[in-house]
Amino acid sequence: MDPLLLMAEWWWIAPTAAGAGAIGVMGVRGRGRSSGRRLAFDAARQDLKAAKQTATERRLALKVARADLVHVTAQRAAQRATPEQVASAKRMLREAERDAKTAAAEVRARQARLTAARAEIPAASGPRPLERLHAAHDAVTARWMQYETDAARQIAYPAMTDVKRPATASYLRAAAHAVELRRAATGKVTPAEFAAYRDAVADLERAFEVAEHAAKVQAGEAPPAPAWQDAAQDVLSRSAEALDRAAGAAASAIAAWTNRSRPGKND
Repeated sequence: MDPLLLMAEWWWIAPTAAGAGAIGVMGVRGRGRSSGRRLAFDAARQDLKAAKQTATERRLALKVARADLVHVTAQRAAQRATPEQVASAKRMLREAERDAKTAAAEVRARQARLTAARAEIPAASGPRPLERLHAAHDAVTARWMQYETDAARQIAYPAMTDVKRPATASYLRAAAHAVELRRAATGKVTPAEFAAYRDAVADLERAFEVAEHAAKVQAGEAPPAPAWQDAAQDVLSRSAEALDRAAGAAASAIAAWTNRSRPGKND
């Protein structure tokens, strides 16, 4: 069955009350059978390992792209390569540079997630990672159910239940995917299964926020985000990265100068 139609009709079999507690019945069967307190940490550690492997591959690809450009440029000087080939090599180099930067950023993000997961390893009596993930999933579903079951909300925000709306359709696809992975993440859950479900819930949260914002824009309650804001945010992000690199270089230079000028250093 089409997942969009399935999710559009799903509320008919859901509890009438749209509270998080009522929605939580979806995960009762799997609750209490998670694979342990370190599940999120183990998943984050595997993610970091995979990100480092990808970053290594991207760095190697960047070296190859640079070598190819040098080779083609030399061939062009000897009139054995065309300008189009040189231009193509330059484009491939720029793409490899972007990929390498993206992979390096992903490593930093995964490292931060690993640090957070290590700090969040629960006590023996606390909720386990899979239970916290179920709660986050249920919270998004409960918010969605408010638009499905509240007649006043349906009238005020018709776009939230209109499957023809791109944002709503994206949310419903994300919801179906998250439910599918939730059902798979029962019993003895592996870190890879947990990571897949964790990412699906994160995608679901983002998809809901986008759909909700689009519905409020249609209702005249929120202004649409102009394209220039996205461009400005990208420029700011790049500027922040440049400033961060400059600050790091300056700090290293100051530290080196301090060590050289320290009294008795060269005695």
